[in-house]
Amino acid sequence: MAELWFVGLGLGDERGLSRAALDALAGAERVFAEEYTATAPAGTLDRLAAEIGRPIERLDRPLLESEAPILEALGTHRRVALLVVGDPFAATTHVALRLAAERAGHDWRYLPGASVLTAAAGFLGFQPYRFGRTVSLPFPEPGFAPRSPLELIVANRARDLHTLVLLDLRPSEGRFLTADRAIAVLAGLDATPRELPGDADVAVAARVGRPDAAGWFGPLDELGRRDFGPPPHVLVIAAPTLHFEESAALARYALRPAGRSL
Repeated sequence: MAELWFVGLGLGDERGLSRAALDALAGAERVFAEEYTATAPAGTLDRLAAEIGRPIERLDRPLLESEAPILEALGTHRRVALLVVGDPFAATTHVALRLAAERAGHDWRYLPGASVLTAAAGFLGFQPYRFGRTVSLPFPEPGFAPRSPLELIVANRARDLHTLVLLDLRPSEGRFLTADRAIAVLAGLDATPRELPGDADVAVAARVGRPDAAGWFGPLDELGRRDFGPPPHVLVIAAPTLHFEESAALARYALRPAGRSL
């Protein structure tokens, strides 16, 4: 029986890995990495490969979702590691891979990493227990512009809850949905009268966990005209009311005084 180690890289580069994670990677006979759910800073995997003394094999989405490279490696090696930007089990694909490894008779281990699912709220100053369902916003394509992301945001706001909006990325194509473009996509999905008003409070967090992390907070329509620098970006659509501590924390990033307090 082999072991599959799921190792979270976190949100920065290789310097953010724990000693336990480095030991796990160095002790693995094969090390894979995927960067389609999120991307690491440039050079991270090359430097890490040099540090652990073995190559890191990159898997694109079709290869990882096929499960074949990982399962084949488990069939011939005692320990295999999969390195994931952020936290491995924040993505359902990796849970499916874990189950496939179990069905094949292998064991698995888990070394968590920091995830934008919690780090964005902490960086900006939102209280994490006031979030509703997380929303993923895809690139719009001809004939494909689902309204479900907007509908979930509106439903969360109706319950006075914040919404974390994860933005699509296609690293193999060099495409990242930026926050300003995402706001435009949401506006294109909106109905008349607007379901998500232009003066709704919205926050943008860019490059969370990296030295150049930055945040903005202001009206939806005004943020849609801003340049937030290089990706990755994430949106938080604020609840109609803010706790007074949220207002105080968000003032650091505000384009205008933070919104109405509870």
